[in-house]
Amino acid sequence: MNLKELFIDRSWTLFLDRDGVINHQLPNDYVKRIEEFKLIDGVLDALVHFAGIFGRIFIVTNQQGINRGIMTEQELTVLHDYLLDLVKTAGGRIDRIYFAPQLATESGYYRKPGVGMGLHAKKEFPEIEFSRSIIVGDSETDIEFGIKLGMKTVMLTKGRNISSKADYKFENLYEVSKALK
Repeated sequence: MNLKELFIDRSWTLFLDRDGVINHQLPNDYVKRIEEFKLIDGVLDALVHFAGIFGRIFIVTNQQGINRGIMTEQELTVLHDYLLDLVKTAGGRIDRIYFAPQLATESGYYRKPGVGMGLHAKKEFPEIEFSRSIIVGDSETDIEFGIKLGMKTVMLTKGRNISSKADYKFENLYEVSKALK
């Protein structure tokens, strides 16, 4: 089955991971400043295209650098405001960014693969139907998040030969957007 067979319209919601999906990750580090925030090629074009298809678009991102003391919530807000401005200027849309500052070693439901960010989005936007939602990520925690909520799941392979429980696999976000044209 391909993505077009889902008959996606404005009643659908798109959830996106951030690091490795929207922007390049830093090896063994966290993106903390605007100077370190580099969009992956084709992301803005993809987000503009998605804005014309999906009713809601969210970013759900684990950001344990906050609880590790490497960055502050204010620094993260500056990065996210910068991203939102870039997307808006290009003609795209992101309705909300949810982040989990918890450490990977902390138990809890908010950090992916826990479902807290998805439930938070549903509380703020009750029209969300998880059965009419897609999560795009580059790790199994993103895919598990989507599976737990009953979403369709897309794994970005980024040149890796990986096995995944995801419903679909694509090289990058731009390739996902091309599959929906």
